[in-house]
Amino acid sequence: MSNYYNPHRSASWNYGGNNWKLSRSKIGLFMECPRCFYLDNKRGVKRPPGFPFNLNTAVDTLLKKEFDLHRAKNKAHPLMKKYKLDLIPFAHDMMDEWRDNFKGVRYAHQPTGFIVTGAIDDIWTDAKGALYVVDYKSTSKDAEITALDQEWQDGYKRQMEVYQWLLRRNGHEVSNTGYFVYCNGRTDKEAFDGQLEFDVTVIPYEGDDAWVEKTLVKIKKCLESTKTPLAGKDCDYCAYREAVGKVLKYK
Repeated sequence: MSNYYNPHRSASWNYGGNNWKLSRSKIGLFMECPRCFYLDNKRGVKRPPGFPFNLNTAVDTLLKKEFDLHRAKNKAHPLMKKYKLDLIPFAHDMMDEWRDNFKGVRYAHQPTGFIVTGAIDDIWTDAKGALYVVDYKSTSKDAEITALDQEWQDGYKRQMEVYQWLLRRNGHEVSNTGYFVYCNGRTDKEAFDGQLEFDVTVIPYEGDDAWVEKTLVKIKKCLESTKTPLAGKDCDYCAYREAVGKVLKYK
């Protein structure tokens, strides 16, 4: 068994087990491929994970530290001033828990019995107390990043909408407007010199969380079924399993 990947998990972490919760990432998996979601959460057979993006994690950590400095002073970050946003980082006793991947913002959804969770990157607020969900993203591309207009970025948008939904269910006034703080690593420098520089842009996004409730009901129906659902049309994992299955069958 690989030290990195164990396909099977303890039953307590599967649907119906004491430790199972419906995380934001699991909702995303269901939207991507109901079959992989079912195999993971009902049957306890996980997809192989992607390799960790440690540089991205480092950027997230440093951004959180940077915004926390301004949060402690109750002052706007220079990026807010640059983009003429009348906002400041939101100070709240639960911020550390809301950011924790193993805790996050939680809500007990009565119609399904799910504990829905999601770990946020940041929250900003205006003078009236409304909250603005913020998500950090990092990459390295030649072109300037000014919008989330690629199909593969739809998952980013749904991610933000789940966070908006969770905060609203916890009694907070949440703006439909959220922000992506996008860090783009520059490759136009003459040398590395032990430093990686980024262009940082703030991209607004108008979220709509109306789909979340309907999706939770669909997820409940999926998990209660005894039949394995169809694969997502663009799921590479399922395509690979089916291709290998045919090869092994006729070998």
